[in-house]
Amino acid sequence: MFKTVEWKNNTVLMIDQRLLPEKEVYRRYRSHKDVAGAIKDMVVRGAPAIGVAAAMGAALGALRIKAVDTKDFRKEFDKVTGLIASARPTAVNLFWAIERMRGVVKSSPGLDVAALKKRLVKEALTMHREDIEINRLIGRHGGRLLKSGSAVLTHCNAGALATAGYGTALGVIRGAIEQKKRIKVYADETRPFLQGARLTAWELKKDGIDVTLITDNMAGYMMKKGLIGSVVVGADRIAANGDVANKIGTYTVAVLAREHGIPFYVAAPLSTIDLKTPHGDLIPIEERDPSEVTHIQKRRIAPKGVGVRNPAFDVTPARLVTGIITEKGVVRAPYKKGLKALFK
Repeated sequence: MFKTVEWKNNTVLMIDQRLLPEKEVYRRYRSHKDVAGAIKDMVVRGAPAIGVAAAMGAALGALRIKAVDTKDFRKEFDKVTGLIASARPTAVNLFWAIERMRGVVKSSPGLDVAALKKRLVKEALTMHREDIEINRLIGRHGGRLLKSGSAVLTHCNAGALATAGYGTALGVIRGAIEQKKRIKVYADETRPFLQGARLTAWELKKDGIDVTLITDNMAGYMMKKGLIGSVVVGADRIAANGDVANKIGTYTVAVLAREHGIPFYVAAPLSTIDLKTPHGDLIPIEERDPSEVTHIQKRRIAPKGVGVRNPAFDVTPARLVTGIITEKGVVRAPYKKGLKALFK
């Protein structure tokens, strides 16, 4: 099985997701600046994977700090984590991971610099291990919701490639299969970055899971024909009221699912739930380079000079969400009360 992100000999190893499915290339990063660049350039993507990569990047940056005085080390570490935090704005796991790493330093006033560095590396590795365990729990809870013999539509990639391993939305599918259920998957291509076509289809085929690729604008047709029994997606941030920010196009799928009476599930760890953001209108939406829309694999498909919009995410209102699947179980409306209870 491939490894999305890995700590190896005080470096960070990541599969370059931009090159899939043509090439399976692993890149080694030796500085926190390079890890931040990898997050920004989407070498690694998916909220949980970004969080783990950010933690490892912070640990890497800590190891490279030359200060021997604890106070000076703390100042330098704040600069390290600040740079990583600026890589991408929407996925809350990035900021959750940074705050957790900063918390290690704040809660260890008696440690010298050498001990702090060891503690930070240990914390990053713990977060990596925890993410896989959390995903398996999400898969176990969510797998119970899927009917044997049914077909699931998923949008973007919320699998092992988007996490430390196993996956959230694809973890639910894997969980159902481990429960001996027969599951078929429809993966829509997910323009403009094609995470469904390039990543989800590749990952599921690698696992021997029955997957059929469709274009984004085929989803409504497939639903009307009765070919899709449920929708399962991941999330980059979930607001306190249950509004869900996920890859652009998720909102469209949710509207189609509601129209056709199909359950729409969101699978995400607690670290993706942002109780400090009251509703989805306050979630910052990243606008990416226009070339992602005008080009495919560096080949131009649109006329030069055309106006382009490229929001990377949209927000699905909580009223369209059937259930949010977490490591602590499935939360249903009213979400404000249910999500808050998860943290008690």
